[in-house]
Amino acid sequence: MHLRNNRTLSLLLALFIFNIATGAQQPAAPSQAPPPPNSQSPAPEQQSAPNSQPPAPAQPSTPDNQSPQAPPAGGQETPGASPDQGSEGGGFVFKAEVQEVVLHATVVDDKQRMITTLDKNAFTVFEDGKQQNITSFRHEDIPIALGIVIDNSGSMREKRDRVNKATLNLIRASNPDDQVFIVNFNDEYYLDQDYTSNINKLREGLEKVESRGGTALYDALVASADHLKKSAKLQKKAILVVTDGEDNASRESLETAVRRLQEENGPTVYAIGILGDEKQRRARRALQTIAERTGGIAFLPRNADEVDSISRTVAHDIRNQYTIGYKPTTPKSAGGYRTIHVDARAHGYNKLVVRTRSGYYAGQEQATGGSN
Repeated sequence: MHLRNNRTLSLLLALFIFNIATGAQQPAAPSQAPPPPNSQSPAPEQQSAPNSQPPAPAQPSTPDNQSPQAPPAGGQETPGASPDQGSEGGGFVFKAEVQEVVLHATVVDDKQRMITTLDKNAFTVFEDGKQQNITSFRHEDIPIALGIVIDNSGSMREKRDRVNKATLNLIRASNPDDQVFIVNFNDEYYLDQDYTSNINKLREGLEKVESRGGTALYDALVASADHLKKSAKLQKKAILVVTDGEDNASRESLETAVRRLQEENGPTVYAIGILGDEKQRRARRALQTIAERTGGIAFLPRNADEVDSISRTVAHDIRNQYTIGYKPTTPKSAGGYRTIHVDARAHGYNKLVVRTRSGYYAGQEQATGGSN
């Protein structure tokens, strides 16, 4: 993930030049006899020169007020642990067995009203058409690792202030233990604020607006999903992406982006497309495909004025999901793509619809890679 050039980098560069100039003015020290063969002289302090290459991938930062701690391999899964959740080092942790697939599901009735009172027996999970045994079930407001990915292209100039305010309202309406990062993108993408729950830092990240260039939507989504996979300390992951146009600058294709987002226990994507013009059908289809495949929703408002109410809807959706775990009858080590379908039936409801990811690529949760 690219880090935007900032004042810190400029100060470091100035300090480096100053040190060189100062060193050049120092008189040469008198020569000294070489140390005895067995003695050791301290190594000179080294200082790295500025790099003219593109910025290296950002290292995962430590969330505010927490000590640095390396997460277990594969995120928050702990081998041999029973599905559980609790506090660890002051942070919220969801533990699951390594062979368990975890789904986050929203249930609505035939009038699109959210249903939040179901128990485990109401659900049936199918993988590749075969019924699976549910091994864990919860309906609680679980904190999430959330990536906010905002279009920073030229066409967003007049919309950006309203989008930023709506995004901050979403964060305020979310779980206070969420860990959020901000990515702004045009034809490049920048990690302008790493994981934090500090609203002021998130506001600063959102205000790094340039409003120029093209729209590398797919690249930004792939990089954000990769950042979540490598460094998120919370098991539940989501991305909110806001854009007003069709991708016209990505190296990645829509198909590649969808595949990366569908890697095992990947993020749920909520998309807001302020597209307006009916001619942008490809952009609409792209956002709908990304959201549906990952268990999210694509919202297509007429203008930016509707984004605030949508952001609150997204926060409500995330906080009222069921968390369902199962051990697939086909071992994950077999790899390959697996389709998922979840049914829900309960007394008093004619028809219930479960929204969750449509499938996943098994055995890739611990893989590394991504676009930098």
